[in-house]
Amino acid sequence: MAEIITQNGADTVNAWLGVVSRSHVLRGVGLGIAQVNHGKRPPLARMHAGDTLVYYSPRTDYPDGEPLQAFTAIGRVTDDELWQADEGTFQPWRRRVEWDTTAHETPIRPLLDRLEFSRGQNWGYAMRRGLFAISDGDVEIIRTEMTTAP
Repeated sequence: MAEIITQNGADTVNAWLGVVSRSHVLRGVGLGIAQVNHGKRPPLARMHAGDTLVYYSPRTDYPDGEPLQAFTAIGRVTDDELWQADEGTFQPWRRRVEWDTTAHETPIRPLLDRLEFSRGQNWGYAMRRGLFAISDGDVEIIRTEMTTAP
């Protein structure tokens, strides 16, 4: 799992994996924002400026899209501000992310044996949390695969 570094008594994580349908990822990338766990604030509040966020999409759409199982975006949290958007009856929490526009959709299956979070365990179970910390090593493997020409 992700290495947690203690600085001044506070635990910090530098990289996160968010589980979001591809259609929602594409909308967020277009808006330059991140939103996870159906717009809940606490998961976003765990992130800090400079952290990396990788989106994994189990499906093309939520809740009944086609199976996808791919990394769909990677970016860096740009600041520590969270805000609540107003979409009528839905008021999700969001934060700004600078998305890597050179990244392309990358299937997870060929990487499972190389990623720490998926080695020797039921990786799908971890995904059920919606957002979890991943190691810097996993980020570099994913980033390299997403930004290398297919």
